[in-house]
Amino acid sequence: MRWATRAGVHIDRAACAWLIRRHIDPEPEFVFVDDPALVPADATAFDMRGAELSHHGDDCSFETILRRYELDDPVLWKLAEIVHEADIDDERYDAPEARGLDVVLRGLSMICGDERVLEISGPIFDGLYEFHRRALLLGREPA
Repeated sequence: MRWATRAGVHIDRAACAWLIRRHIDPEPEFVFVDDPALVPADATAFDMRGAELSHHGDDCSFETILRRYELDDPVLWKLAEIVHEADIDDERYDAPEARGLDVVLRGLSMICGDERVLEISGPIFDGLYEFHRRALLLGREPA
């Protein structure tokens, strides 16, 4: 399936692409556009103005996708808190990882193209997921 988002990938778009690849579509094709009007007709738009899978109410795009696809994994919702704080920074959640993750993704976007940012950030999100999965199982942060 084709998915389209804005060029210049930062935190919410990178996290959404990871979420799509890991939990919705194992073989996605991502298209990056400068204008929502340029989204191909056969692509599902995310994290862009006017898209169903974008910011809605107080939610960032990652949260919107979790709701739309009824993904109720508590670890994904923990990641949603981190992504939300990194993207919106409204202090809605206590997510100390958010600032560092935002800096890492912004830095990557300064030195890499969008496809490369997704390639590098995928394992970062995999690691965050695994850390919080184990923390949930153990009832504490893993060693």
